[in-house]
Amino acid sequence: MENNAKNHLALETSLYLQQHVHNPVDWYPWSDEALNKAKKEDKPILLSIGYSACHWCHVMAHESFEHTETASLMNKLFINIKVDREERPDLDKIYQMTHALLTQRGGGWPLTVFLTPDDLVPFFSGTYFPLEPQHQLPAFRYVLRTIHALYQNNRHEIIAQNKELYKVLNENYAPKNIATLNTRPIELAQHILEKSFDQHNGGFGAAPKFPQSEVLLFLLDTQPTLTNIILSTLNHMARGGIYDQLGGGFFRYATDAKWLIPHFEKMLYDNAQLILTYTEAYKKFAHPLFATIAKKTAEWALDTMQSPSGGFYATIDADSEGHEGSYYLWDKDIIKTLLTPEEYQIIDLYFGLNKPANFAKKWHLAVDILEENIAIQLKISLTKVISLIQSAKNKLFTARQMRIFPQQDKKILTAWNGLMINALLEISDVLDEPSFATSAHHALLFIQQNLIVNKRLHASFQGNRPRFAGFLDDYAFLLKAVMTSLRYQKSDQDLEFARFLADILLDEFFDEKNGGFFFTSKNHEKLIQRPKSMVDEATPSGNGIAVDALIILGNLVNEPRYIHAAEKTLSFVWEVMTKYPVQHASLLVALARFLKNN
Repeated sequence: MENNAKNHLALETSLYLQQHVHNPVDWYPWSDEALNKAKKEDKPILLSIGYSACHWCHVMAHESFEHTETASLMNKLFINIKVDREERPDLDKIYQMTHALLTQRGGGWPLTVFLTPDDLVPFFSGTYFPLEPQHQLPAFRYVLRTIHALYQNNRHEIIAQNKELYKVLNENYAPKNIATLNTRPIELAQHILEKSFDQHNGGFGAAPKFPQSEVLLFLLDTQPTLTNIILSTLNHMARGGIYDQLGGGFFRYATDAKWLIPHFEKMLYDNAQLILTYTEAYKKFAHPLFATIAKKTAEWALDTMQSPSGGFYATIDADSEGHEGSYYLWDKDIIKTLLTPEEYQIIDLYFGLNKPANFAKKWHLAVDILEENIAIQLKISLTKVISLIQSAKNKLFTARQMRIFPQQDKKILTAWNGLMINALLEISDVLDEPSFATSAHHALLFIQQNLIVNKRLHASFQGNRPRFAGFLDDYAFLLKAVMTSLRYQKSDQDLEFARFLADILLDEFFDEKNGGFFFTSKNHEKLIQRPKSMVDEATPSGNGIAVDALIILGNLVNEPRYIHAAEKTLSFVWEVMTKYPVQHASLLVALARFLKNN
C-alpha cells in the first residue's frame, strides 16, 4: 500500500483504528470480510489489539506498522486485523486468556496474536515486538517469518495444539459441591495483603504498581484492622507522580515502586474508582487530604472528561507531540521564570527540583518533602508554605494549559460511565457537593436516551451513534450506579430502570445451570469462547459488581430471583475465590454484603 493510501479501517469510528488508517499495513477491522478472506486465501490472521491512549501501542505502530518493509511482509504473509480493546472487550478478554495459556505469562497491550483462519484459535502470541532485537525480544520481522514458516510446515502440530487450547477454553466448569458461604476467603485475603504490603512506599508488591482500587475498597469495606495499609497506600499515591499534582486525576500506573513515574495515559475507569476509593477513605478516616484528592479528581473529570451532552469520554493519551508524557514534564529553568523567588524556593523543595531530573532529563512533579517539614526547614509558618505552594501550582497549571494537549478518545463507554456515575453520586453525598450529583444524572440520562436501542443496552457511543451490543460490565456497572442513586434519592423511574437492567442480566447473561454471569449475551456473535470472568482486571469484575447490585436490589424489592442469582454466582466461584481471594476483591465485597443481609 502507498503511505498516503487508506486501508480497510477508513470507515471505522474508533479513534484507535483511525490512528492506523494510513499505515502501509492492509488492516481490516474484525469483520466477516476479513475472516472469510483469511479462510479463502488460507492465510493466518495477525490480530493486533490495543487502545488509543496506550504508549507501547504507539511505539509498535511507529516502529513496525509505519515501516514499509515490515508492512509489506505483514501484507504478504497474513490477513491483518486491528481491534480496539475498549469497544471489543469480548475479543480482548478471550485473546488475553489464550495468550496467558500459550505463554504462561500475563498479557497487556499491544497484544499480538496469530490465529488459524478456519477456527480463529491462536497458535502463537506475544505483546510488544520491537523493529530490531532488543530487551531480549526478537525483531518483529523475524517473528513474522518464523510464524509463517511454522504455519506452512507444522500444520498438524498447530491443529493438535489448537484442539487442546479450544478444549481448555471451553471446559464446562461446574462446582463439585454446594458451597457453604462464609468469611474464610475474606480472612485469607487479609492475610495475603498483609504479607505483600510495601511498608515503605504503600501498595502491594514491587514495580510496576497499579492503584488496585478494588483491593483498597475491599479493605475499606471489610477490614477495619488494616488501617495502616489503607492510609499509607492512599497517602503515597496522593503525593506521588501517579497523581497529576497540577491538574488532578490519576495516571494509569507507576513504573516504579515509589509511585513516582507513571505511564501517562489517563483512563476514565481508573479515576472513577479512585474517586470512590478516596471518598470512602475520607468517610472512614476524615483525613482532609483524601477529601481534597477525591474532589480534585472529580472536578478534573467534569472539566476534562465530560462531554457537553453528558456522557464521559474514555481516555487521554500518554503521548503528546510524539513523546511520552511531554505535556506533563518540566524544565527547571522554565519553572524559575514562571514563579517569584519566594515561590520557587518552596517549590524547589516541595517537588524535589533540587535533585536530579527524574524522567527524560526533565522533572515529572511529585511531592518530595511534606509542607510541614518545609516550614520547619525554612523557619516560616505552615500557612505561608501552603499558600505559596498553591499560588505556584496555579501559575504552573496556567502555563501548562498553553501546551499542546494530548489526544483525547471521545468515545463514550457505557460500563466506564457507570463507574463514574456511581463515584460522583457517592462523593456528592459525602462532601455535600450537589454539582457532582447533577453531572452524574446528566450522564445517566445520556445513556438512557442514546445507548438503549430496541430495549437493549449498547456498549459504546461514537461517530454520533450507539455501537456494539452491551456486555456484562455495561449492565452490571450501570445497575450499581442506579442502585446508588436510589440510596440517596427514591425514584420510581430509577427503580423501574434498575429492574429492567437486572432482568436482562438474568435473562441474557446468567448461567442458571452452574451459576455466574457470562461476559457476552446469549445472542452474541459466536466466538471461540463465551467468557465468564470472575477476577478483577483493569476494571472490577462484572460478576462482582452484578452480584453486589443484585443483592441490594433483591433486598430492596424483595425479589428472590435476584438473591438466588447472586448466591449461585458466589457458590460457582467459591473454590477459586478461596484459592485466590485477592484477585476476586469485588466478589469479596459482594460476599460480605450477602453474609450481612442474608
